[in-house]
Amino acid sequence: MSTTRTAVITGAGSERGIGRETALHLAAAGFAVAVLDIDGAAAESTAKLVAERHDVPALGLAADVTDAESVDRAIGQLEDSELPAVGALVNNAGITRPTRFLDIEQDEWELVFKVNVTGTYLVTRRVLPGMVERGYGRIVNLSSVSAERGGGVFGGSHYSAAKAAVLGLTRALAREVGQHGVVVNAVAPGLIDTDITGGALTGERKAALIADIPVGRNGRTEDVAATITFLAGEQVGYITGATFDINGGSHIQ
Repeated sequence: MSTTRTAVITGAGSERGIGRETALHLAAAGFAVAVLDIDGAAAESTAKLVAERHDVPALGLAADVTDAESVDRAIGQLEDSELPAVGALVNNAGITRPTRFLDIEQDEWELVFKVNVTGTYLVTRRVLPGMVERGYGRIVNLSSVSAERGGGVFGGSHYSAAKAAVLGLTRALAREVGQHGVVVNAVAPGLIDTDITGGALTGERKAALIADIPVGRNGRTEDVAATITFLAGEQVGYITGATFDINGGSHIQ
């Protein structure tokens, strides 16, 4: 398959995660793929799967998105590789915690913001200059329905606040870089069947949440990956600063 651009996906090491599914979808769409994950072996595993399944160049890189030096090192390795220039960035790395507000310790509060918000900032800051220089880029940030409805799914108030910050960053950055051919959008998934909740959403609680979803099921990683892949494509040059809800109708604005 002929590839002309690379897509960078953070937090794409998990076997059942949105990141890995997105990497596969982007590869199927013709992108070379660079997978960043704090677990370097998991990143390499995803990259290997992508290359084998879709016959595209793929690179797995260890990177802690909360550490500027780690991010710089990983993107530097990508730039020194034979992969084409970065055309799309998917800021997928994130963590959640179900802790109630009065039980949130400051360390936990700061960790949730550091991964979800600072991580998005650091990776974007490192990749964006090249996009601006080339006059082309697609950035997709992962928010959450929790940012829009004020929690009520799994994450606590710190998660909702962090994912709301991602939406604010998305909109502000879209205004800054649109003139350079770079568009910035967000997706806000609802209840998605992944490992991020650590098996906490099961039984009666999961059934109750699904009962409130008009389409009658929880989301799948491919539901999110398909939307991200669309937003990473050339045809979205006139869509920027937007949030795409992927929640089966559980939250309709």
